[in-house]
Amino acid sequence: MTKKLLHSVVLYLAAASSALLAQNETEDDATVTYPAAYFSEYGVVSVNDMLSRIPGIGLALEGNQVPSFGDNNRGLGATSQILINGKRLAGKANEASSQLDRIAAEQVDYIEIIRGSSGDLDVRNSGQLVNIVLFESQSNSSTSGEIGFTHFHDGTIEPNGTLSYSAQSGSLNYLISADVTSGYESLETREVSYLANNILNDTRDFDRIREQTTYRLNSNVVYQPSPTDRIAFNFLYSESDPPASLSRTITDYQSANSAITYEREELPSTQNNWELGGDYEHNFGNGGKYKFLFIVNEEDRSTTRESFVSQVLGGAETKDLFLDTSSKYQERIARTSYSWPVATAQSLELGIEGAQTIQNSALRLGLNLPGETSPEFGGLRPIPVPNAFSEVEEVRFEGFAIHNWQINARTSLESSLFYETSEIEQSGDINRKRDFAFIKPKLDFRFDINSSFQLRLSAEKDVSQLSFRDFSAGVNQQDDDQDTIAGNPELEQEQTWRYNVNLDYRLPNDGGVLNTRFFYYDVSNSIGKVDVTTDPLTPISANGNVGDGKVFALYLNASIRLGFLNLPQAVVTAAVNFEDAYIYDPLINKERTIIPFDRGGFRLGYRQDVPSQNLSFGINYQDGFGDVGGTGGNRVRYDIDNVVFFGAGKLRPELKLFAEKIGYRNFTYRIEINNAEDEIRCLERKRYNGYLRDGNLKETEKPCSNTGAEFVFKVRANF
Repeated sequence: MTKKLLHSVVLYLAAASSALLAQNETEDDATVTYPAAYFSEYGVVSVNDMLSRIPGIGLALEGNQVPSFGDNNRGLGATSQILINGKRLAGKANEASSQLDRIAAEQVDYIEIIRGSSGDLDVRNSGQLVNIVLFESQSNSSTSGEIGFTHFHDGTIEPNGTLSYSAQSGSLNYLISADVTSGYESLETREVSYLANNILNDTRDFDRIREQTTYRLNSNVVYQPSPTDRIAFNFLYSESDPPASLSRTITDYQSANSAITYEREELPSTQNNWELGGDYEHNFGNGGKYKFLFIVNEEDRSTTRESFVSQVLGGAETKDLFLDTSSKYQERIARTSYSWPVATAQSLELGIEGAQTIQNSALRLGLNLPGETSPEFGGLRPIPVPNAFSEVEEVRFEGFAIHNWQINARTSLESSLFYETSEIEQSGDINRKRDFAFIKPKLDFRFDINSSFQLRLSAEKDVSQLSFRDFSAGVNQQDDDQDTIAGNPELEQEQTWRYNVNLDYRLPNDGGVLNTRFFYYDVSNSIGKVDVTTDPLTPISANGNVGDGKVFALYLNASIRLGFLNLPQAVVTAAVNFEDAYIYDPLINKERTIIPFDRGGFRLGYRQDVPSQNLSFGINYQDGFGDVGGTGGNRVRYDIDNVVFFGAGKLRPELKLFAEKIGYRNFTYRIEINNAEDEIRCLERKRYNGYLRDGNLKETEKPCSNTGAEFVFKVRANF
């Protein structure tokens, strides 16, 4: 009976799929358009409100949704998932996705989901593009605002707010916004430590409070002096001072009478960044287009960590640690290109990008040891740290050629070739200069089985951007027993061949989206921990190149409108990710997994709109596969003398709920509950005497932390 039932279900699904495909075979437009009228019944305030009503929008906004090795935020790049009036914003921190809550819904004419690749696009389409098209009006203006607060589990209440003003006057269009957001965190942790013979070693109970409020000012100006010319500028300034304090109670069960020690830490901190970007575009009569873009930005950070210890709660304290770190990161980027039609349905773009990146860093360590003290080291004895003061500068040039061929109405091929040269120079405690050169080809093939069903195949060579913080000594914020970590001036870029198969199907009548992605990465020069030990009795590691690895993954996504259950305003979303990544690591003499790849995880969501009641509500849950410990865990990080088993990776267990209603004077009132289950996050760290590969276990630590549930209330409206 079971086999007959299964057979019937398979036949039914096959027939249903054939029927769904047949309904769209006559359509030839792979771009899906949502006019402003589509959203009129929902009382939307911002572009984000509009996008949240589109099934499958998450797939488009997340781009490839595939994690990458290292930091691939190199320069301006040629891709972006969000366009405004068909154009990208010349920004990195201040890019289009950060504007979605600031653009008023009443300014939007329509929204496009672009699934094709074309030389007419302002960027290369790495998956799907979201194009937000605003009304063309001689004169209009709009003001939108949001105000609210977040209530944290320890009773703290922090305000949040946004105010945006946008206007258009003839050929000038501009947006100015300011916002205040809270990054407050109250973290409670209990750690239990066992010796190698499983005897209780100590317990550590500590509370960490981070007081963080971010103030941000943002502006975008677009001026179109003629039908063929366009000039745009973007500016961002952000200030976020995240000071923190920590209190720790340590009970030592290996001492007489289980002695208790009290530790207190103060971590004053400052952080600010600014960014200026601009672009110019000129269109020629022959269909050619010239573009010039630039970005200049800077980010400054500084943190001081001072630790005080006492044997009596509230008693006299002794300062035993001073650790001061500061960094300044700067980028100057320019990109210029010319594109033109070279044949029927074919276009070619030639261009060059240049970038200068500078990272300045400094570290000062003071300990409570005998010897001469210094006020610059918190009144403690200065401890020499190798490679503590450093400036790293990279000057990079990248020439590129991009050919786009619309083979026929249903098939396109985009091929590109990038040639990159760079020079990296480090000065300060260490002086080193190195030159690099890379060739990076890419092919992107798309076949529209019909307007709803699309197959995409891509292959490309990717080179990661190095984190210049790894070049000099830094701070290990994830391990209280290790104050500083070593730098590595010999670090080289990771290189990856990426192969991707993407099958995307849009159900008819706006019924939803089904998507399947399989990818394979062949990685060389993977970055991990390498041995930089100078004293055999004290193993030391730093980030370095460890070898070659492989990555396999399958991502399944669905976003389905429940019209077939007579619930046309309800949407269910689901995603399941399976990942397998491995590399042989000489540091530990074994094969290991590769962060940021995990075993995988899943996400589930439900959203219900009730237009007749001006009401919306929903729930979202996510979690990773596996738990803490061994190969069955979700994420494992190896070092020279310890290993950490995480209970979560990219997808941490979290339950979120929301409800919003349009009420008095068309104000939208929204309630959110984040981390509704008050999830406790645990990990396990094993420390070894000497090298981890020798297997001489010293201690096992099992910390568990929670930040509690967050209650958020917001009110927003257009004025």
